[in-house]
Amino acid sequence: MKKKVLAAALSLALCFSMVACGSDSGKNEDNQDTTVEQADSAEASEETSSDESDLQYVQDKGTLIVGITDFEPMDYQDENGNWIGFDADMATAFAKSLGVDVEFVEIDWDNKVLELDAKSIDCVWNGMTLTDEVTSSMACSNAYCNNAQVAIVKKDVADQYQTVESLKDLSFAVEAGSAGEAEVNALGYNCTPVKAQADALMEVAAGTSDAAVIDSLMAAAMVGEGTGYEDLTYTASFNSEEYGVGFRKGSDLAEKLNTFFADSYKDGSMKTTAEKYGVQAALVEQ
Repeated sequence: MKKKVLAAALSLALCFSMVACGSDSGKNEDNQDTTVEQADSAEASEETSSDESDLQYVQDKGTLIVGITDFEPMDYQDENGNWIGFDADMATAFAKSLGVDVEFVEIDWDNKVLELDAKSIDCVWNGMTLTDEVTSSMACSNAYCNNAQVAIVKKDVADQYQTVESLKDLSFAVEAGSAGEAEVNALGYNCTPVKAQADALMEVAAGTSDAAVIDSLMAAAMVGEGTGYEDLTYTASFNSEEYGVGFRKGSDLAEKLNTFFADSYKDGSMKTTAEKYGVQAALVEQ
């Protein structure tokens, strides 16, 4: 009799144990479901944050930060240290249309995408050639100016270097990360990267490089009679290209700028600004 009672007690205890385990298992499943739901919620929140309007971000902080280099006639400083030029003036007008201030920051051209992604700047607006690399890594505006990469040599030897082929044995100075560097590298010519196109001109003037490759718009403004480099001139053209403005990938500011360009072209203010800096012939119809 005692054995039967003991057996019954053990069976009952086993049943309670199984029920308890089942209950705990249910709780564990519930906890796992909750954890998954929380993770999904966090991921959704992160996606929402990453989809924040770039326009709203700029307007909230009240400043459009423009990444540039010293590049006359697009971005350069006047005698008072203020940034002027066709691009600088257009950027200032665009910022005003957004209801924000403009701030110009000199950048290492080779790091322009990194600067954008880190939000150190909000756009790259500096006579930037719309290459495949640029358009794949930034949200870009429509083209607004035509351009070309041209060779810069000393005037007294210019007659020897009127074609790209004739330049093959020269040493070149080029801006690091520029379209000029890409052209020279593609041809396999010898080149030394420098910080800015203005530095490339200095290399040629000093005789430390035989030639430079820079933007034709800069060449027209910076070399030849009446400029600071009267003993330099430009000869062969390497290509034809177009300028655009770059924003962070996915930015809604690119389309906003396209609208601004179209309005500025239509009302004549873009042409007036271009004439001020002698680049009106390079304008692209908007």
